[in-house]
Amino acid sequence: MVVREEAFPFAAPLAVAGAAAAVAGFFGAAAALGAAAAAVCAFFRDPERTPPPDPLLLLSPADGRLLPLHREGGKVRISVFMSVFNVHVNRVPYGGVVREVRYNPGRFLAAWSDKASLDNEQVRVVLDTDRGPLAVVQIAGLIARRVVCWAFPGRAFGRGERLGLIRFGSRVDLYLPEEEVELLASPGERVRAGVTPLARWRPR
Repeated sequence: MVVREEAFPFAAPLAVAGAAAAVAGFFGAAAALGAAAAAVCAFFRDPERTPPPDPLLLLSPADGRLLPLHREGGKVRISVFMSVFNVHVNRVPYGGVVREVRYNPGRFLAAWSDKASLDNEQVRVVLDTDRGPLAVVQIAGLIARRVVCWAFPGRAFGRGERLGLIRFGSRVDLYLPEEEVELLASPGERVRAGVTPLARWRPR
């Protein structure tokens, strides 16, 4: 299992404390601390993913469960809720060049709440693609307190490449032009980042 380096500041103190507890003879505490360190490492796991070959597919930016769709102003918002058991590395749904990365401080409402898209701490990444701009928004949740984004203006991403991660439960929104895509996934469906198709561009 490949583990992101972001896990180490959280897992290492637990592992050290567990080792110290074992040396001191507190084996129950040592086992609990060791299990906690392993759980943190599992949270930051980063499996390899292979995108499907169809170049018109828009892939899920996150692992998790799809929330109800939201439509406004010709855009459809597809939201993926990530529990603490999901992989939390986020991926680019469709290749393009980063136009803008904007951080907005905010609240830490439950990520499944519709208000989280407006009120929560988040990072919005706008990509210029060959079909026009699209936005991916990483949103902190009730437990998540840190959004990590590896995008910067001018960086080119391929479809399915790693975009960033969010710590300990969160949500990712994808905004698409509704008339230009055919939706392929339904609310409640379980999806995987960089693998599960959420939509397909309509032919021009």
